[in-house]
Amino acid sequence: MNDERLFEMRLPNGVGEQMLAHCYEKFDVKLEQGEYGPKLLGTREELEKAQKFLYDAIEKRLKELEE
Repeated sequence: MNDERLFEMRLPNGVGEQMLAHCYEKFDVKLEQGEYGPKLLGTREELEKAQKFLYDAIEKRLKELEE
């Protein structure tokens, strides 16, 4: 990560290990354990991309389970 200001984002429910691994590969974020559970740290731009990716992955998985 570069020297830009870092933000944090708590992980939404339903994020699996595979989703998290893909998130690491695609975006410049790191995982940290917070007081209330795991969270991602990164720039605002990277966290917004990671958030969209995670929500899309969760939605895809839910649709697979409905079938």
